Amino acid sequence: MIEEVQLKINDKNGAFFIEVDGKQQALMTFVFAGDDKIIIDHTEVNSGNNGKGFGKAMVAKAVEFAREKGIKIIPLCPFAKSVFDKTPEFRDVL
Repeated sequence: MIEEVQLKINDKNGAFFIEVDGKQQALMTFVFAGDDKIIIDHTEVNSGNNGKGFGKAMVAKAVEFAREKGIKIIPLCPFAKSVFDKTPEFRDVL
């Protein structure tokens, strides 16, 4: 079961993250670029969690967030970019 992706925003930047048993296991950080874009700049998944889909789940949550807010995503992070490249249904937010 994929754990729920959580969101925290601190002024001009934020992060999507996944906690398992109260410990952060995955993190994807972003910064706001003006009022209508976020730049995903870093994704990390703790060792031992590879293949669990945490990274893609965080990108999916970012896409959901962007659609809700009517904003675009700039995936500077190579991992996030690869998820967008492989997932055509997310590209409406690029």
